[in-house]
Amino acid sequence: MVLIYDILIRLFVLGIHIAALFSPKARLWVEGRRHWRKRLKSEFNFEHGPDISQRSKVLWVHAASLGEFEQGRPVIEAFREKYPAWKIVLTFFSPSGYVLRKDYPHADLVCYLPADTRTNAIDFLDLIKPDVAIFIKYEFWANYLFELKKRGTTTLLVSALFRPSQPFFKWYGGFWRKMMACFTHIFVQNPISATLLGKIGLGMDSGKLTVAGDTRVDRVLKIAAAAQPNQIVQAFVQEDSNTVLVIGSSWEHDEAVIFDTLSAANHSNLLPNRPTLIIAPHEPSEENVLRICRQAGNAVRYSRFFEVSPQKNTSLVIDNIGLLNTLYRYGTIAYIGGGFGKSIHNALEPAAFGLPVIFGPKYEKFEEARQFVARGGAFPVRNAEELAAILGKLQDPVFYKKASDAVLGYLEESRGATEKVMAFLEDKFGQC
Repeated sequence: MVLIYDILIRLFVLGIHIAALFSPKARLWVEGRRHWRKRLKSEFNFEHGPDISQRSKVLWVHAASLGEFEQGRPVIEAFREKYPAWKIVLTFFSPSGYVLRKDYPHADLVCYLPADTRTNAIDFLDLIKPDVAIFIKYEFWANYLFELKKRGTTTLLVSALFRPSQPFFKWYGGFWRKMMACFTHIFVQNPISATLLGKIGLGMDSGKLTVAGDTRVDRVLKIAAAAQPNQIVQAFVQEDSNTVLVIGSSWEHDEAVIFDTLSAANHSNLLPNRPTLIIAPHEPSEENVLRICRQAGNAVRYSRFFEVSPQKNTSLVIDNIGLLNTLYRYGTIAYIGGGFGKSIHNALEPAAFGLPVIFGPKYEKFEEARQFVARGGAFPVRNAEELAAILGKLQDPVFYKKASDAVLGYLEESRGATEKVMAFLEDKFGQC
């Protein structure tokens, strides 16, 4: 099976090289890994004393992309604070993660993970010499895991989620189960994942498993607690005392449903009061911003808020990036985009401010979204009529409070995952 796996990895790499002729993203994947051994030797320097006790200790964290990085980030930053003398290596599989976080200040080195061949795994580990390796959520690379186990390296899987459909739990999943056995300890998000792992001998009684929750919860709660005032948004929402609907990372399909819902001619019986909108599109290009401003009617752009003459604006369109996770503090309800495409965006960020959450029908991949829906704090919608109905219900104070309490309750139950990971590491490596 190892031979077949290696062949598949090499075919995948070949396919990426071919795709790089046409795809900018694939080109970044290839270029970022070119001459990686030489680059690693020159960029990651630390003292190699005559024996292992004299060299810097190293934490290696691997994330597939940006979303997984956000799950690993609380652990990295807690580790950096607790163990300032250690070196931290952060690797990404995807260009979308690497490009945005290549200058992440809490890591000594940020780079791409070389393709998972046996030679690459051996050479990469020889170069960085990790004392601890942490894989985030879904990352399973056989040659790296087998080599880490062979070297006796403490290897953790953090914020993991498992489903019955995954190969670990199938009759043909022996190879995958061997990968799982390489982890020193596994921190899962929920009891369902723990039950599944118990069926393959990695349950709570194995001493290798902890139900810890999602480290992203710690991150969003920290962001919410530290959110600073935004003068423009504050001035905008003070113009009107209506319900404020914050629309985060919206795509065109989301926007079409929203504007259909809010049209004066539609659904007035379901939604008697039109909410004030703060719209942060997924792609704030000039074309998208202009289109949204036209659709929204009385809209003002964030960048020009203090330039335009005073008027009654019912929509604020965010035409830059980096603001969204703090905009929710000014909202009453959140609509999260992406649910009519591949999947929804971050639903935890608005929940940290106690906002009930609405999104499109494709949310099942996300544990927090499923939990919010099950508890009555989030509401999937398929069309404008359903969106109007739930917006109308959320204008009832009793219904609204139950929804708000539901999302906050889940976050409260799920917080502390970072502390559990750090407690394990402190037990292993001491206090400092």
